[in-house]
Amino acid sequence: MTQAKYTVVLLSEGKEGYTAVVPALPGCVTCGETAEVTLAMPKEAIELYIESELEHGEPIVQEHIKTLIGTVDVDVPVRIPTS
Repeated sequence: MTQAKYTVVLLSEGKEGYTAVVPALPGCVTCGETAEVTLAMPKEAIELYIESELEHGEPIVQEHIKTLIGTVDVDVPVRIPTS
């Protein structure tokens, strides 16, 4: 058995909680009420994803590209409602 590392992106869903996405594994997503709970869930989701791929004879995707996350500033026009 070998180990692999996967990037997990945590998205805030407002009052709905959080979503954890594994970009290298399409469809590998988990959700939780808090960030802590949600970040604890991807390991099992990844293991189940890989197990399913093996059962279906699919290759196991190794993450070779490191995901870089940043922000971009954009100008958004402000619309003033007419009265």
